[in-house]
Formats: sequence, C-alpha cells, structure tokens
Amino acid sequence: RFGGTEWFGLGLTLIDALDTMWILGLKEEFEEARAWVSTELSFNRNVDVNLFESTIRILGGLLSTYHLTGDSLFLDKAKDIGSRLMPAFKTPSKIPYSDVNIGKGTAHPPRWTSDSTVAEVTSIQLEFRELTRLTQDPQYQVTTGRRSREHGGGVHQLEGKLDGLVPMFINTNSGECVCLCDYLQAVEGVKKNLLQKSSPGGLTFVGESHTDSSDHLVCFLPGTLALGAHNGLPADHMDLAKELMETCYQMYVQMETGLSPEIVHFNMHQGSIRDIDVKLADRHNLRPETVESLFYLYRFTNDQKYQQWGWEILQRHKRVAWSAAASVVQVRAQTCNGAV
Repeated sequence: RFGGTEWFGLGLTLIDALDTMWILGLKEEFEEARAWVSTELSFNRNVDVNLFESTIRILGGLLSTYHLTGDSLFLDKAKDIGSRLMPAFKTPSKIPYSDVNIGKGTAHPPRWTSDSTVAEVTSIQLEFRELTRLTQDPQYQVTTGRRSREHGGGVHQLEGKLDGLVPMFINTNSGECVCLCDYLQAVEGVKKNLLQKSSPGGLTFVGESHTDSSDHLVCFLPGTLALGAHNGLPADHMDLAKELMETCYQMYVQMETGLSPEIVHFNMHQGSIRDIDVKLADRHNLRPETVESLFYLYRFTNDQKYQQWGWEILQRHKRVAWSAAASVVQVRAQTCNGAV
C-alpha cells in the first residue's frame, strides 16, 4: 500500500527469512529465495553497510541456512560477506568501525558520531566464531574476539553483551571461562543495579540507571536467561526469566492496539492507576525480542500460555497492521505507518 526503501540493497529480509522458510516447510518459497541468492546476490558493490546489522542478518542468516540445508552456496556467500566486513576492524584500538564499504574495503564511524556502540561490537562474535569453525580460517574469530573481553558494562552495553554471551558459551563447549564468567557477572549486575518493581501490579522490569523507563529491546533478556538456565546455569535465572516475560507481555496487552511501544515508562509510586505509561505518539516497530523470548520460554517450560501469548501478538498484528507488515505510529490508537 505504501512505498519503502531497500536498506543496503542486499536482500536483508529475504536472507534473514531463509532459515524460517526452511523450518516452516515453505519449500517453494525457499527455492525461489535460494535462486535469488545464487544468481542475484552480489557483495561486490560500492555500498556502505552497518557492521552489526550485516553480521546478524546477512552473515547469521546465511550460516543458519547452511546448517539447516548443508547447501554450500550459503557457506560460500557467508565467507564472502564475512571477509568483506573485516576492514571494519582495522582500527588503532581494534574496536571496529560501525560502517563498511563492502566493495571498496574501507570503513568509518557513523556519520553522526566518532564512536562505536558497545552493544553492537560485542554482539557479533558468535557469527564470526562459527565462520572460523566452518572454514578453518582463524582470522574471523581472532579479529572479532580480540577486544571483546575488555569492554565494560553499562546499561546499553549490557543489552548487547548479555544477548551474545550465552550462545557463545554454549556453542563453543571448549572450556573457555571468559564468556561464562562475563555473563554471570553481568546478570548479577543487572539484578543488583537495574531490577525494579512497578506499581500497582508489581511488574518486574530492567530499567535504565536512575530512570523508570525501559526499551522493548530489553525483552530479549527473558529468552537469554531461560536459554542459560536450560543449559545448566543457575535455576533462579529461569525464575527471573518468567517474571520479565510477564512484564514484556503486559507491555502489549495494556495498550489499546495490543502492541508494545518502543519505550515504556513504569509507574513506581503508590496510588498509580496503571503500571505502564507511554509518551504520546510512541510507535510499535515490529520488534522481535518479545516473541523470540516467548519461543524459548515455551520450549523450555512446555507451558502453553507462552505459545498462546505469541499467538495473541500475531493476531494483533493482523488486526492492526492491515497493510502487509507495518509499524504502528501510536500504540494507543490504530494508525499504520506503512509497509516495511
């Protein structure tokens, strides 16, 4: 119904959805997408791409699809894009730049700042470590892992670090302690410094330092905690995962559209009427974190309420976002922002 832009011009959504199509048995659609990857997808292009987004969407999508299918096409493409992202790490500090021109082999900070986002640069190690394992080329793991243990923890930093540390600990199974120890320390830091309760419902949430606000992005945390607890980490992590999952669900059901805003503000004073407030015109941007966490909680607990909650969220998207897949301008109204 509405127009849009093609971010990077590299088929991000198509590549990101390859493994999902395979898992869901959409073989006809998968073969059509594979044909596009084989004949149309070229990384030899004079285009700037974001290192983080290209790693998690393109490199991660290709590696996941290779694991599911065993088709060497996807591994070859993964090696190509992985190699083209390496110039981002050619910095004096070894902390990568955020943007890479994959055709020219040059890299630079974002246009709006000279800094790199710690949450981004500490969330890309898993894909590159796996690329090293599959290709037996050490450059990817060595280059991306060189500085990861030196980054400290703040709120925005922890969002990225927690999300990546558990999969790396589980995936490597090599006896390395650094990722596990970092993860456990980060969880304890969150519990000690950032965990709060709302009023009147007593919802548990991870706020920012000295504020009562929280991003939808933080809803990755229930799934991460559940994944760790399922693989032998402290059992109370699962208890916390369930509490936070309830909060993320309430971020949806307490809105008129049934869709969560990008940022929520939790009431913490006695006498509050509702636990969650949002600023005027705060939008829903089709974020995946809540439904991803619901998937993990359902699989690990076999509690069907998490499956039902996911279904409810899907139905609300279908009811509100009637223009294909659309973000919603105001979560307290029913106005679409257009197809994305």
